[in-house]
Amino acid sequence: MAEAGTLHDAFIDELRDAYDAEKQLLKALPKMAKAASSPGLQQAFTTHRDETQGHVQRLEEVFASLDEKVRGKHCDGIAGIIEEGKAAMEEDFDEATMDAALIASGQRAEHYEMAAYGTLVAWAKAMGHTEAGDLLQQILDEEKAADEKLSQLAEGGINQEAASGAHPEDEDAADAEAEDTPARPVRAPMRKAAAAGAGRGATAADRGNSPKASRGAAKKAGRR
Repeated sequence: MAEAGTLHDAFIDELRDAYDAEKQLLKALPKMAKAASSPGLQQAFTTHRDETQGHVQRLEEVFASLDEKVRGKHCDGIAGIIEEGKAAMEEDFDEATMDAALIASGQRAEHYEMAAYGTLVAWAKAMGHTEAGDLLQQILDEEKAADEKLSQLAEGGINQEAASGAHPEDEDAADAEAEDTPARPVRAPMRKAAAAGAGRGATAADRGNSPKASRGAAKKAGRR
């Protein structure tokens, strides 16, 4: 009966998976940068391509620290994400929509890697592989920073620009409605003026019906 594998075996298996994933991304990122229209997005992909080269080197150092042979294992997960990104790049999108789709593809890859490296860091620490854990943490931090950069680009204008082109007829209708709506005339406050007039009329009437007024009227009638 074969001996059961240990956490160390699972750790090495995950390392090889991550190593292959980084190698695949080294080829994919330049294509994503070329497909992008936003200068900021182009730069983000180019910068992360250089970081990815550094990740490959760090992973090789991790293998060395564990006296393990540097070898990759085909990463089906990242291969699927890259294939989805390739399909998006073949669509006939406008420039802003293409940039938004590229960000989505990039963040899928980042989230996959963040999950993988988070696990590797935790396992390395649990097994006392301090040097390996520190190197893997450095990679994880850079993956998180790359993901945050993509979020900033998306929220900083790319998503909104793409959304504006999605339903232009809605914006045109809103603008036309605003132009066709007549301005409301400004009306003078009438309530106080009416109340004041009513008050003056009531005062005059009261004066006419007062006892003093009645006596004056009687005297005039007597003199006649």
